[in-house]
Amino acid sequence: MTSKMKAKERILQWARPEIIALKPYQSARQEFVSNGREMILLDANENPFNSTVNRYPDPMQNKLKSRIAEAKGIDSNQIFLGNGSDEVLNQLMLVFCKPGKDKAILLPPTFGMYQVCADINGVETLAVPLTKNFQLDVEAILAAQDKHTKMIFIPSPNNPTGNCFEREDVIAILEGFKGLVVLDEAYVEFAAKYSCIDLLEQYSNLVVVQTFSKAQGMAGVRLGMSFAHRQIIDLMNKVKAPYNINTLTQELVLKRLEEQGVVQQEVHQILLEKERLLIELPAISFIKTIYPSHANFFLIKVDKSKQRYNQLIERGIVVRNPSKNLNCANTLRITVGTTEENNALISALRTMDI
Repeated sequence: MTSKMKAKERILQWARPEIIALKPYQSARQEFVSNGREMILLDANENPFNSTVNRYPDPMQNKLKSRIAEAKGIDSNQIFLGNGSDEVLNQLMLVFCKPGKDKAILLPPTFGMYQVCADINGVETLAVPLTKNFQLDVEAILAAQDKHTKMIFIPSPNNPTGNCFEREDVIAILEGFKGLVVLDEAYVEFAAKYSCIDLLEQYSNLVVVQTFSKAQGMAGVRLGMSFAHRQIIDLMNKVKAPYNINTLTQELVLKRLEEQGVVQQEVHQILLEKERLLIELPAISFIKTIYPSHANFFLIKVDKSKQRYNQLIERGIVVRNPSKNLNCANTLRITVGTTEENNALISALRTMDI
């Protein structure tokens, strides 16, 4: 048996049997191949009068996937596109985790949506805390798994702490974990050298999740991406809504993909502004610690997070108070804004420092 066949069999063993057996709904647009011909479309009960969006979008987003594949250096059949990363995460749980039986590992402090997805899907979660330095505890993670542990969620850069995880630790988990390793790279443009998308060919249990909501500046269009072995993508496509990515999103993202020079300039400017903030903030007496960050945000420890959060609200500035998270007591998470917004933040913090 070839390595590719072994990978396929392994993935099918992880998936829920009812999903493997599922006969997916086939939309009207999937029933024929136009081969580039202009077709008279009388198949989907649409309004025939052109409004630019009177026709259903491409259900498989082929043009967009082809362009993303080119940008990422992978095959288009390794891509699943979701209505935001939230849909991607939910689809993974739906495909691989049987409600009331299977489990997922979370690494607190971590992104809260993983727990929400698990709760919605009736999936038990096992918490394996990060170390005191907010790094992966590889030994504890691997020891926590059992035969029902189907996946682990690793956001890198991590949210809310902002730091990336060591590549060798991620690889150790990929090699020792018996389920899917979901590496959430939502902030990857701010820490490109930490991306593990190049490991997809080597590890069939790796799923890399990225998004257009952060550095790409398109949070409003809601487009999340997952990159994985083709068999994983095929299973996710079986359970997705027929037209889950709308026409306007597809068109706007295609346009943005032609503007990556602008995106790089914006990322550069954001990182410069972050460095400026990190120079200014230590002078504020109630800021006790500024944690290392590889993202467009950073975590600070303050004296009284609720008080400082409310004081900023009073001054017209909204930050995040993640203090309820494990080992995040009295912290605030601050996103890097424009120069003018950052100036306002510094000024507000100084007026509070009395």
